[in-house]
Amino acid sequence: MAFHSIPYDSLQFNPFTKIGQQWALVTAGNASGFNTMTVSWGALGYLWNRPTATIYIRPQRYTKEFLDRGDTFTLSFYPASCKAALGYLGKVSGRDENKVEKSGLTPVFSDDAVYFEEAELVFVCRKLSRTPLLPDSFLDGELDEKYYPQKDYHDMYIAEITEVLVP
Repeated sequence: MAFHSIPYDSLQFNPFTKIGQQWALVTAGNASGFNTMTVSWGALGYLWNRPTATIYIRPQRYTKEFLDRGDTFTLSFYPASCKAALGYLGKVSGRDENKVEKSGLTPVFSDDAVYFEEAELVFVCRKLSRTPLLPDSFLDGELDEKYYPQKDYHDMYIAEITEVLVP
């Protein structure tokens, strides 16, 4: 299936359900090597006079290694029929097995971006900022206690959405 570009400002969806309930895949790397992981925390918006996506990655995630090596990544969204595959990709590490192959999703390689044929929406993103979340930055201490009992704080990545792809 061929994807084509559309203007980012033509999109019409609820970002709260799209990210928080339907989930997404963050994929980093290229045809020589990549990894992907499921995310359900993130944001879409407009910052620094450009359309942006914000994602959060814990330090132990294998995908973070690929994300930190390159300048780009994709954030992709899927139909409900792919929910089990997204659940699997969020639980299993690419360090331990070829989880993409086992997920049944089909990688698509485009320049320095990787996404999947089954996606219904893909954001190609260029990293602009990486900020570690630190314990002293929490104004509500319950967040630190609840979400970081092992002190494995996320890094927050803000990226420019350089292309929006749809099938």
